[in-house]
Amino acid sequence: MLASIGIAAAMTQASFRPPAVPLVAHDPYFSVWSFSDKLTDTWPKHWTGSTMGMAGLIRIDGKTFRFCGDSPGIPALPQTALRVEATTTHYTFEGNGVRLHVKFTSPTFPEDLDAMSTPVAFARFAYEATDGASHKVQVYLDTSGEWVVDKPNQRVTWGRVKLGGKEALRMGSQEQRILNRSGDDLRIDWGHLYMVPPAGAQSALANDTATRGGFARDGQLPTSDDLRFPRAASDQWPVMATAFSLDAGKEAATMLAYDDIKSLEWLERPVPAYWRRNGMSFEDLIAKSLAASTDWFKKADALDVKLRSELTARGGDKYADLACLSYRQAFAAHKIVADIDGKPMMFSKENFSNGCIGTVDVIYPAAPIMLWLNPELLEANLRPLFIYGSLPRWKWPFAPHDLGQYPLANGQVYGGGEHSEENQMPVEECGNLLILAAAHAQAAKSTKFAAEFEPTLTKWANYLLEKGLDPENQLCTDDFAGHLAHNANLSVKAIVAIGAYAQLLDKMGGSANKTLATKFRTSAEKMAKDWMKLAEDGDHYKLAFDKSGTWSQKYNLVWDKLLHLNLFPKEVYTKELAYYQKVMGKYGLPLDNRKAYTKLDWCVWTACLTDSRSEFDNFIAPLWQMANDSPSRVPLTDWYWTTDAKQVGFQARSVVGGVFIPMLKF
Repeated sequence: MLASIGIAAAMTQASFRPPAVPLVAHDPYFSVWSFSDKLTDTWPKHWTGSTMGMAGLIRIDGKTFRFCGDSPGIPALPQTALRVEATTTHYTFEGNGVRLHVKFTSPTFPEDLDAMSTPVAFARFAYEATDGASHKVQVYLDTSGEWVVDKPNQRVTWGRVKLGGKEALRMGSQEQRILNRSGDDLRIDWGHLYMVPPAGAQSALANDTATRGGFARDGQLPTSDDLRFPRAASDQWPVMATAFSLDAGKEAATMLAYDDIKSLEWLERPVPAYWRRNGMSFEDLIAKSLAASTDWFKKADALDVKLRSELTARGGDKYADLACLSYRQAFAAHKIVADIDGKPMMFSKENFSNGCIGTVDVIYPAAPIMLWLNPELLEANLRPLFIYGSLPRWKWPFAPHDLGQYPLANGQVYGGGEHSEENQMPVEECGNLLILAAAHAQAAKSTKFAAEFEPTLTKWANYLLEKGLDPENQLCTDDFAGHLAHNANLSVKAIVAIGAYAQLLDKMGGSANKTLATKFRTSAEKMAKDWMKLAEDGDHYKLAFDKSGTWSQKYNLVWDKLLHLNLFPKEVYTKELAYYQKVMGKYGLPLDNRKAYTKLDWCVWTACLTDSRSEFDNFIAPLWQMANDSPSRVPLTDWYWTTDAKQVGFQARSVVGGVFIPMLKF
């Protein structure tokens, strides 16, 4: 049965062309993708678009072909298939009597935080003959110094080390300025990249011409390492390379691992990756990962089949394609670290937005994948925000927007930060955190986490009581659209958040909480009725209460439905959904009447307002088509034009975790 499902999955994905393909997708720094249809069309790139040199070659009976990268003078082995699953990307190449399978796998197992935080990825290789003959097959793989620097003119060093009883190759920047800066369009330039070849493999540390040329010529790598270092990563392009023989029907794997030493700062204190919390060394981590690799591969393959089956059952083949493509991207825009007490903290990076870390209105759309697969992951996102929002240094009566700029979570930097109310998102962020606290309690079947921060949450709920029904001129999560007063969708968020918090208090129990829950529930019910009058505009509801003839997606309504709050009557849903069909664009429903652009995550949320599978499919199909057709060859964008599928901005963001909201059932 599993085999048949896997075959069916391959068939459905045969026509799906991702805008970019995850190869090594672990965290905001260790994140390498293919931006082209074929792995041989261009060099792999960091999610930011900077080249991350990786060459893959294969010798078949003495003839050399490339399967990865654009090495000049070496013909490409024809690529015949590409399939992206949750944890693994599958490539197939065929020629000279051989069918080569290349898989890029990461241990992205949501129920296992140790594996999730382990910075390793595997390139897996296997082949079978297509002509019934025997063949001599050798495989080559290398990575360049670009993986360990921000700019290729930075100097790198390299060497060999023993890890887990095996010899590994290591490369890193010369300067090693750990956590020396923050920003958005940046690559890591501290720590070390490791390559662990399979048993019996050749290995070399030399310039790319020597290693690739030697393998192409006679299947041999240089017998001595290049010792001219440190030197710029672009100076004759030093690489770590391995080459090995491959037997038909047997799989061999090369491990790539990144030791970032210190992952980020949390309130001025460097904090380690979660896997380091008990003092494990990187050498021990590699040994552990090598020992676990065979089981990890089986687990990854089984998880991929299970997830695709469940996603297809819920939303169809196109929905499953979109969700599987989103899976690693959603997690790779995070870093999991350990607090001083060992508790996990998970920090998102606002990729190609402003580089903020721990942004509330990025966590909000990303939350569904975590709520569905393991609510502990959402708790790890929320904990640092709840702590920060409870500190005396955060003096505002509303929730913060962010925790800093990646990788420095040292306090809010957006808008007025800790210093003024300018360009804050008070209603937005209070609403987001209250809704997520309630959703977490539902998914985890426990209010214990939220109860730790009850005074702070109550303060934010009271703020929404005062300011939420008819928001002042302020930003919401769609801040790229500018300030907007009397925002109807933002008002929905505030009302739903108050109702959600009432539900949460009721679940906490105790007479004081019950009394407070009644107060908030009664207020939310009244606000919902008032909202219907304020937003009414004939056959739909307005974008803003004072702007007749306008409209917008009311995606925040989805939590009224998912949390079974029943604050808004069915007619609100049906009226809005009917109107959306009138204004649907070629590549999805525009965000509102002001522009023809939209947000991928919000479109999926809006699709969940319907109980009709056919109507749901009508929302999802244009999103699949956007990903398939977009001329913007970048990791899945969430902000694009509904007219031509071109990216407006943003890429590789965690918000694509919102694609998983149809899977939530509380």
